[in-house]
Amino acid sequence: MPLKSCSRVSGMRQKASFSMNFLHKTGRMCNDFLWMGRRCCRTQNVTLLASRAFRLHSDTPHHHTHMPHEIPSQPYFSFFPMHVKFIFLLTLHYETIHRECPKTATKQTYRIMTHTPSHPSIKRICCLMAACAFSCIYLPAQSIRIHKTDGTMQKWRQSEIDSIIYEEIPHYDTPQNQAANLTLEIRTDSACYHPGSTVKFTHNGSSFLRAKVRYMHLGKVLHEEDLTGSQWTWKTPPEDFKGYMVQIYQTSTTGETVRGTTAVDVSSDWKKFPRYGFVADFGSSKTASVTATEMDWLNRCHINGVQFQDWHYKHHWPWGGTRNGETLESYTDIANRTVYTSSVENYIKAQHDRGMKSIFYNLCYGALSDAVQDGVSATCFLYKNAEHTVRDCHQLPSSWKSDIYVVNPSLTAWTTYMKVRIAEVYNHLDFDGFQIDQLGYRGKLYSNTGQEVDILTTFAPFIRAIKTKFPDKRLIMNAVGSYGTKEIAGTKKMDFLYNEVWDGEKNFADLYKILENNKALGGDTLQTVFAAYMNYNLDNTNFNLPGVILTDAVMFALGGSHLELGGDHMLCREYFPYASVSMSEALKKRIVTYYDFMTAYENLLRDGGTLNTSTSLVPKDTSGKISINGWEPQLGGVTTIAREKEDCTVLHFLNFINANSLSWRDMDGTMPAANTNTNIPLKMTYAKPVKHLYVATPDKLGGAMNELEFTQEGSTLSFTLPYLNYWTMVVIQE
Repeated sequence: MPLKSCSRVSGMRQKASFSMNFLHKTGRMCNDFLWMGRRCCRTQNVTLLASRAFRLHSDTPHHHTHMPHEIPSQPYFSFFPMHVKFIFLLTLHYETIHRECPKTATKQTYRIMTHTPSHPSIKRICCLMAACAFSCIYLPAQSIRIHKTDGTMQKWRQSEIDSIIYEEIPHYDTPQNQAANLTLEIRTDSACYHPGSTVKFTHNGSSFLRAKVRYMHLGKVLHEEDLTGSQWTWKTPPEDFKGYMVQIYQTSTTGETVRGTTAVDVSSDWKKFPRYGFVADFGSSKTASVTATEMDWLNRCHINGVQFQDWHYKHHWPWGGTRNGETLESYTDIANRTVYTSSVENYIKAQHDRGMKSIFYNLCYGALSDAVQDGVSATCFLYKNAEHTVRDCHQLPSSWKSDIYVVNPSLTAWTTYMKVRIAEVYNHLDFDGFQIDQLGYRGKLYSNTGQEVDILTTFAPFIRAIKTKFPDKRLIMNAVGSYGTKEIAGTKKMDFLYNEVWDGEKNFADLYKILENNKALGGDTLQTVFAAYMNYNLDNTNFNLPGVILTDAVMFALGGSHLELGGDHMLCREYFPYASVSMSEALKKRIVTYYDFMTAYENLLRDGGTLNTSTSLVPKDTSGKISINGWEPQLGGVTTIAREKEDCTVLHFLNFINANSLSWRDMDGTMPAANTNTNIPLKMTYAKPVKHLYVATPDKLGGAMNELEFTQEGSTLSFTLPYLNYWTMVVIQE
């Protein structure tokens, strides 16, 4: 298995240095080293991994009866142009050792340090790299990496190589049978990070003995170090679009105890793994300090984009400003609430300080009663009758500013007008994009000339017009009840797909159908965010924790994300400012671990692969105590669904034993708490050889992943599932 990036370990470098100038003087030394290495490691499979830069041919005979004096005629490397940027890894496999005794495999690294002397022979340099990897020790070298002198990966130029330094990298085992005492809250300084950037961590507790911090990518431990204070940093690996679990743990004679966990998302663009939140109150109380505190909460949940709901002055004139270009200090929104421009600006700054995108909301076709006076052409409006006497409108309470009248968003008169209005928004406020809304199916509609208008056909022209005018700004559009998904996705202008789900898609099974439909329409490249309103009928009480957590468990296991978290409240209804249902402290803690889990394991949950709903991957409880079924969910049992990836299968266990409904909505907040099940003996059919088995759940250990023991006899895989509350994930590594 290819070795992934390891952190540099200070103090581990061995005193073995090979001068390039010295080795160049001995013309046959590279080839001799290769011969020596192959004699010591005859059974090794040699693979060169590179970004289209080099190839290593391993079909040269493995046995020599004499020491060769010439470089073999069969080339060891094929060369591509040197301007290609790449990370050069030469990985040597001891396949038998890794399979039979994986914990005894030794991992060594030969690092290329970089300086400036010129070296004429690139072939000789590359052979030298392989020679040193083969011959410096009798154990298998795991990799050769090209670094700068500070240890960071960078493109390699021939002239920069000066010497080869042997450096030993320690081997870390994946933890097993950890306990938990989760008293530490760990925070990061940003919601997401660019590759190679620095994460600043803090925790809220005091120091304690034998404390360590561990960094993991999926089941692999990248690095561990002692923790001596409440603040520290970590340089992220160079790979883009990866999630990491970070845990503080304590060692004792009885084993390891997890004291706190968090996740890190290394993604240069939020649209790969969107985690969407919202803000909807812009009153005078939203000072810089208050908005910073609210965004700290969203940052703790790794929210990387925030939607601004009901922030705008008028739907057809969103920026709070006058016709002569003056910004208003305050104005009223559609509900006649006072909005302060400074509050909007405070939120944007706090979000950008934490690596979040700021996205403003507006309808694609909304105009208020004074729109014509503000310059909107009367020809834009749509009507409920062919005689064009009754304008289509979305009726609102009489105490509000206006009803919302519907226009044809594809008309040039409208798009030209709105380009000016949107330009005002971007010129005065540092928004990153536009959350486009619609109202779903409106029935038959007619133009001002009596012609029938299919509103579905109007979405794409509006989207393309806005994206053409503002190419660097992001776009997301709501598919209300999946209405318009095909047309929206077909533009290929969306950062991701956004589904506001209603009673027509109220069941857990519907979420799977939406995700699969979006995958087909989005070309398997667009993620899905659900705007799904929980406990809709509740008022002046707390959210029902079991209903919220079970819904998030299903959404996240299927590969979706949930728009639900605001800066100052959780979303309950389509009117985002409604804040009369509250989060209990218990729910807040569970939400943090669930969002840690979704972020840390994003490459397992949301990064390709195929959902398998067949019964072929459904385990059986050999004790007969628990009924386990495949997808779709069934009351009274445990539902499984598998995601098959290139090198592993991810198996999700979702607990519906105590559930009283198969609807995700939990309208009245009556979903009962899930029961806890431990040490469930399982057997399943799995024909491929299994190398490792990992388990993780957001309901225990703060989401930390542990390795499981297993047996595999033929195509029968047996293991014990240690814990199941709402959701447990098992990773079968091939």
